[in-house]
Amino acid sequence: MIRFILSFFGAIFTLLTLGVALIALSIGAVFWVYGRDLPSHESLAQYKPPTISRIYSGEGHLIDEFSQERRLFAPADEIPDLIKQAFISAEDKNFYSHKGYDTRGIAAAAIEAVQTRGETVRGASTITQQVMKNFLLSGDRRIERKTKEIILAARLEETLDKEKILELYLNEIYLGQNSYGVAAASQTYFNKTLAELAPHEAAFLASLPKAPSDYHPVRRKDRLLARRNFVLKEMYENGYIDQASYQAEVNAPLRSVQNGDFESFRTALPPRDYFTEEIRRQLAEDFGEGEFFTGGFTVRATIDEEMQEVAAAALRAELEQYDRGIGIWRGTGEKIAADQLGSEDTWRAALSDADVPRDITLNGEWHPAVVLSIGEQNARIGIEGVDEDADGHWIEAKDVQWARKRRSDGSLASKAKVAGDLLEVGDVVLVRAMTSDEDGSFIRWTLRQVSEVQGGFMAMDVNTGRVLAMQGGFSYQDSVFNRATQAQRQPGSSFKPFVYAAALDSGYSPATIVVDAPIEINTPQGLWRPRNSTNKFYGPTPLRTGIEQSRNLMTIRLAQEVGMPVVAKYAERFGVYDDMGPYLANSLGSEETTLYKMVAAYAMFANGGERVEPTLVDRIQDRYGETIYRHDKRQCLDCNSPALAANATPRIVSDRERVMDAITAYQLTSMMKGVVDRGTASGVVNLPVPTAGKTGTTNDARDVWFIGFTSNIVAGCYIGHDRPRPLGRGAYGSSLCGPVFQSFMTKATEKYGGGPFDVPPGGYFIKIDRFTGARLPDDASGNYVVAEYFRDGQDPGFGLTYDGGFAMGSNLPLFEEVSSGGRQVQTSTGGTAVVGPKANFGTVSSGGLY
Repeated sequence: MIRFILSFFGAIFTLLTLGVALIALSIGAVFWVYGRDLPSHESLAQYKPPTISRIYSGEGHLIDEFSQERRLFAPADEIPDLIKQAFISAEDKNFYSHKGYDTRGIAAAAIEAVQTRGETVRGASTITQQVMKNFLLSGDRRIERKTKEIILAARLEETLDKEKILELYLNEIYLGQNSYGVAAASQTYFNKTLAELAPHEAAFLASLPKAPSDYHPVRRKDRLLARRNFVLKEMYENGYIDQASYQAEVNAPLRSVQNGDFESFRTALPPRDYFTEEIRRQLAEDFGEGEFFTGGFTVRATIDEEMQEVAAAALRAELEQYDRGIGIWRGTGEKIAADQLGSEDTWRAALSDADVPRDITLNGEWHPAVVLSIGEQNARIGIEGVDEDADGHWIEAKDVQWARKRRSDGSLASKAKVAGDLLEVGDVVLVRAMTSDEDGSFIRWTLRQVSEVQGGFMAMDVNTGRVLAMQGGFSYQDSVFNRATQAQRQPGSSFKPFVYAAALDSGYSPATIVVDAPIEINTPQGLWRPRNSTNKFYGPTPLRTGIEQSRNLMTIRLAQEVGMPVVAKYAERFGVYDDMGPYLANSLGSEETTLYKMVAAYAMFANGGERVEPTLVDRIQDRYGETIYRHDKRQCLDCNSPALAANATPRIVSDRERVMDAITAYQLTSMMKGVVDRGTASGVVNLPVPTAGKTGTTNDARDVWFIGFTSNIVAGCYIGHDRPRPLGRGAYGSSLCGPVFQSFMTKATEKYGGGPFDVPPGGYFIKIDRFTGARLPDDASGNYVVAEYFRDGQDPGFGLTYDGGFAMGSNLPLFEEVSSGGRQVQTSTGGTAVVGPKANFGTVSSGGLY
């Protein structure tokens, strides 16, 4: 009997042992099967989550951000313990003790699934398992995925420490509202940093990973509140907060940005503009768009926020003045259906969806509005962001009498007399408040519209290339096309300084005489007869007057004398063109370029002939704070020296390339100063500091320009239609772009100052008659007198006259061509001289660099 009992229990023990062994082997086989060909968990040690790239102004203000997933990376040692404790309590209370998976949790989940016959299946995933699911596996609930998840979690626990695993989790999880990671979510829901969060706010965030859409702070507020309080209870039971704190935090109301309890962080973020979009475009090209949008760059922009506002206002004011002068009403083209105008709630909702610009500030903010009704004289409007009042808001008849409406057949109606002549019910329009200049009191609402003619403006430091302001059009939200950097336009006469620079480096001087007379040139397209804008001819004229009065015929003759290949190489060296065609018409600016390139080139005139590269970015740091790009490569020898006196200026060493001779740069600057003082820009540009510049107007005024500079700031403006067509009578670079430059530079000189242009060594001054080029006594004075700067050892060659080899009228002085290397002429003293060789690029001297 005893033997039978022993045999029976022995058999049972054997069966149990075999069963356990079989189960163990089965489990081992399952893990072996699913453990093959799994993704490498070791890559997580080098994982860099996609992170927001942010752009800051020079003053440290956040001005824009770009991202694919809105995530702010927070290292584990910078995440407060309170945040970690809240998520551990909500998701994995045994996080610090398990080996990657929680056996008890898995068993409890399995029992619950059996009891509910599969209706309730909870994950029982640890934080480590969630990391593996989020990074390396899919999100389905199949047993295969769960098994792989456990295997990888166990392996990860052997590779990374708990803090690193928690860092990955807290930076990767999606928490709703396009926020990834706890740092971005804290800003999104509370507009706070992680260190500023209270326990109930940390519990709020820890409630979201389960299902952010099911715990929305507005639509599912009660459900979120219950979940938040559950997390607080877990934190209390886990010993992370005491009872008094628990009671206080549970009783705290559920507050969030979405409920209107906190101001959104986006209110402090200005609307995107041309400046930051151009940074994105350039950096996406340099680093790759994927890296820029995910790399977590911190970009310090060169923008001067104050001057950017001035630039935008200056360009918009001129564009609007031109547009209203044309007097054609176009509106926005948007319309709201009549059945949506019945109640304030419906029309406000419809208006908020209207695709109209909301970034325009010109003499006040421009608001979208909808025409609610048309009266006999006036039109009633509803205005976005402005409360209704008892009398309503109106567009009065006198506010529309500047415009004509274009009919459906393209013809123009007569000038409007009442609001109904321009407007219809449902029209979406732009309006601004007209206020009193005396006390700022409200007068009436006035109709506005985005200008059809467009333009660009930019300003930069002549010594560093730092772009201080850039406006690429009337409104970024209306048109993202940046006309400062992307629009290829003819620079017209604003290109002429490069012709004169080539001439000055070829041995000519500001006193050299060039014939201003008719020219005829046979071209494949037919006979070309260029002319001056005045349709007059002025005979022998000094070089200076040619640029001051923008004489086309003088420029062509000069370009022919110097040689267009030389002029083209000059323009390429200054970065205006990559490969300029050496055609004579291009000396008048007929080949297209951008405002960005032209302004940068003019900066090299202003700084004495040194190369300067324009930049919108001072510095870029990666997600770890390491500087990966710095624009200014100059060395400051004394910046850290304790011996530097309090009021002394440190020595800055620059090894920049010289693109033109310093004396040439000064001579050209002096001549361009004459453009402002008494030339084509004299009636418009008037600053309290010395200013030089050049106007530009192309054929039929399709493109108009002005680019000018002081001793430290260069700024340029271009205006024209996006599809080139004439701007009309009276449209010149001086009349349209001059006021933009004047408006901006008035503020710029108040802030940045300015002084006389530096005179380089190696030359001397001689007074000449600016009308005839004749030498004058040192004590001569009068408006005809100008002091020209000549190189040491250079014969000024007074009385030398050039015609470029073109035929001249019989009433103009002639000269004898004696060789291909130069021309023999009679000087003012009765002697002869050979000057004006047709230099090629290899023989032209420019500071010894060619």
